[in-house]
Amino acid sequence: MIANTFAAMWRAPIAGPERLRPYVIPVIGVMLGSGVTAEIFGLLGTWLLTLLLLPLFLGSAAGISYAVYRRIGGYDPVTAFYAAMPGGLNEMLILGAEAGGDERRIALAHAARVLMIIVFVALFFGLFLGVSSGGRGAVQWIGLQQITALDYVVLGLCAVAGTLLGKKLGLPAAPVFGPMILSGIAHIAEWVTVAPPTLFVIAAQITIGTIIGTRFIGATLTEIRTDIGLSAIASILMLIAAVGFAELIFVVTNIPLAQAFLAFSPGGLTEMSLLTLAMEQDATYVSVMHIIRITLVIALAPFVFRLAGPKARQS
Repeated sequence: MIANTFAAMWRAPIAGPERLRPYVIPVIGVMLGSGVTAEIFGLLGTWLLTLLLLPLFLGSAAGISYAVYRRIGGYDPVTAFYAAMPGGLNEMLILGAEAGGDERRIALAHAARVLMIIVFVALFFGLFLGVSSGGRGAVQWIGLQQITALDYVVLGLCAVAGTLLGKKLGLPAAPVFGPMILSGIAHIAEWVTVAPPTLFVIAAQITIGTIIGTRFIGATLTEIRTDIGLSAIASILMLIAAVGFAELIFVVTNIPLAQAFLAFSPGGLTEMSLLTLAMEQDATYVSVMHIIRITLVIALAPFVFRLAGPKARQS
């Protein structure tokens, strides 16, 4: 991700592997679903405080970010609002464009947010929480030859059918959420008891990291210095808020601070899920919270904008 970001800024002849994205994203959904067990439902009660605090965090994060883009950056109200929302890049870009916002700045704000959140979260884990990725063999390697032909069929069906079903139902982040649901059902029913081969997950990580970096193709640091700076300020402030909410959850419920922090860090669903896997945290807990976050933002952002629109335009 970082290497391709620098390459894009230096206008190196690179291109993102966008054609691979539709194939690797469902793998992540299936991987997340493989962690769903019957015991998970017994943990839902311990997640209640997280669920209650999540809307408060989203409101705080969005408000802080909006103030940065509007007051410091001087963005127009529409662009500032949709650039500030901690939702998915594609969804916020579509909603912002329909409302008359600056598409380039909205897209850049969200691409930079995802990039910076991942970098900052990784640094926070290493410097303050003492957590690193690749934890000395703690994660079980699943080889290509270690699962049966039937396992491949079931996991493949979860990926393909889950993606199609998710899109048909209009689920947020359908290529991840749909396969995750079917994979979870398949694992609870014990139709399959293994996760996708580790090599597939690594391929997905490399693909997604590369795509994030190549989102900056065509832009130079000089051209977008102000926009990147605003995104950095907004991202840092949102992460500070995430630390505060995560600390509260840790004190009250004993959910590990690392997991609560990941659940509130406003990166992309796919990217945060991959980072959670790399940091060997509870990917089910984190991914569920990010799915709820994206759903809430997509559902409520247009409504909130209509309510606040007249006041925002006068500010």
